[in-house]
Amino acid sequence: MSTLEATPADALHPTRRSRLFVAVAGVVVLFLAASSVPSPLYVVYQAQWGFSSATLTVIFAVYVLFLLASLLVVGGLSDHVGRRPVLAVALAVQTVAVVLFLVAGNVATLIVARAVQGAATGAAITAMAATLVDLHPRRAGLANAVTPLIGLAVGALGCGLLVEYAPAPTRLVYGVLLAGFAVVAVVLVVLPETASRRPGALASLRPRVRIPAGLRTDVLAIAPTLAASWALGGLYLSLGPSVAAEVLGLHSHLVGGIVVTLLCGVGAISAVTLFRRPPETLLAPAGALLALGTLITLGGVTVAVPLLTAAGTVVAGLGFGSASLACFGTLARIAAPETRGELMAVAYTIAYLAFSLPAVVAGVAAVQFGLRPVAEAYGLVVVALGIVAVAARLLVVRARRSAVTERSAS
Repeated sequence: MSTLEATPADALHPTRRSRLFVAVAGVVVLFLAASSVPSPLYVVYQAQWGFSSATLTVIFAVYVLFLLASLLVVGGLSDHVGRRPVLAVALAVQTVAVVLFLVAGNVATLIVARAVQGAATGAAITAMAATLVDLHPRRAGLANAVTPLIGLAVGALGCGLLVEYAPAPTRLVYGVLLAGFAVVAVVLVVLPETASRRPGALASLRPRVRIPAGLRTDVLAIAPTLAASWALGGLYLSLGPSVAAEVLGLHSHLVGGIVVTLLCGVGAISAVTLFRRPPETLLAPAGALLALGTLITLGGVTVAVPLLTAAGTVVAGLGFGSASLACFGTLARIAAPETRGELMAVAYTIAYLAFSLPAVVAGVAAVQFGLRPVAEAYGLVVVALGIVAVAARLLVVRARRSAVTERSAS
């Protein structure tokens, strides 16, 4: 089978390439915003349809299950068929999901919508991340670190505002998303194909997580920090709004969005601020900030002081953004053009496993043991992961120094 050459990013006019880069980054923001929009709405759905916290856990788990399945099956497909076809299908599937949310009148439809959305997001995020690297490798690390955080923040806060102050809270926000997806369709029309087609498309659909040859050490070095940061994100998106309402007594729907926005917004700002730092140097500080911030947040939850909880969230957000920049900056540096989609699939598989497994366990346990102790236990898991991330980075640095010393001695 012959390959079909794509348009090299270097062949594009610098102004056009920059505009396309910004446009694709905007698409990432919109897709991630769509994924966080339902979070502030869950309490509304519960009030309308009367389902339990266990059902809420099922809704969360279904989304992540289908997202992971999509990552495993089509995560590397854009390396073979090109970025645009994968993104076009993902957009169509995401649009179907939003329409299902728009017309949902019961829990069953909500679960189906969340499953379809998970499949669309899993297919899109790896292709979009790879496209950003194609268009601008140097800036892609920052973009891939910041855009998911901005998307999660915008989706949660925007939905919280609409739920609190606008009419039709379970309808209007999805109409806004559909309008946004129409703009995405235009972006895809003008976006040139940045990845050459090559053989192996069908073989790439076999579910697997494979680190490209020669990159195992680099990927394993960032895995603890990646896991710690996304586990923290899972804590805030799954339990954050409920903790704010039930434990801290903050019952406004807007607060649920602010909880997520504070973490992700601070994370995005810290990533932009630290952009020029070598990504690897941020791994240990990120783990330390994640652990410290989560401990402060747990202290605020334990004594029911919202300001202390917010302060801890700010510190954790600094770690969240640093971790994202460190991990995705490293990936952008080491990713070869022909394996970018596959490598991003590995990274997002690690991330979403860390994001989902503790959250699902916590949702089930909250029914049995109560929200506060479960949130505290979840937080301690994040603290432990942050400490492991620091220790792993220190071990890598020590091993490299020892290797340099041995070479110098010889």
